[in-house]
Amino acid sequence: MSSVVVIEDDPHVRRFLRTALTGHGHVVHEATTVAEGIAAIEEHDPIVVLLDLGLPDGDGLGVLRAIRPDSSVPVIVLSARGHEGDKVAALDSGADDYLTKPFGTGELMARIRVALRHAAAAGGSEPAEILEVGPIRVDQPRHEVTLSGEVVHLTPIEFKILVELARQPGRVLTHRHLVRAVWGATPVDQSHTLRVHVAALRRKIERDSARPQYLVTEAGVGYRLRDD
Repeated sequence: MSSVVVIEDDPHVRRFLRTALTGHGHVVHEATTVAEGIAAIEEHDPIVVLLDLGLPDGDGLGVLRAIRPDSSVPVIVLSARGHEGDKVAALDSGADDYLTKPFGTGELMARIRVALRHAAAAGGSEPAEILEVGPIRVDQPRHEVTLSGEVVHLTPIEFKILVELARQPGRVLTHRHLVRAVWGATPVDQSHTLRVHVAALRRKIERDSARPQYLVTEAGVGYRLRDD
């Protein structure tokens, strides 16, 4: 049975997570502080970590800072509503995803599956040259994108954005992450430019760009290419 470490100080949330995870065959190891969480990860070698940001002895980011130099275990942040800044900081610090409280069992297990798929893909020896996410197919060597078999003509910037999202399907990528991936380290704030290009990309790959099915916005945080 696979181990999951839950780092959460709210007993009601822990009880919910314990029930959901054990019901899906996982062994749950609980921690309520940053120190306990780091120790639990080192001791139990979990397949995934569920991490609350507000802990009694410090910020949950302390857990990420402690484990990331030596561990690539998927970490899903559990975040209260309205704390986009905390979410962005966590994702930029190495978290793989976040869940906004309250959430249901179905969404929790789906996010865990996505995080595990991403971790498995990242463990491959070579990056895939052809990326497929739902009906979207990205052929990197040919610089070609098709949607349900139909060729979609993208600009170079739109192509770079789509490739970065398709490499990590289901995972939310922050504005900062995407800006660095597309434009590199730059002192100029490209956030507005990114939004313009994402809007243009949506018009080409979405049936209704006002109600996107694939390239979805995570408000105040970034974007996600859905793979469900």
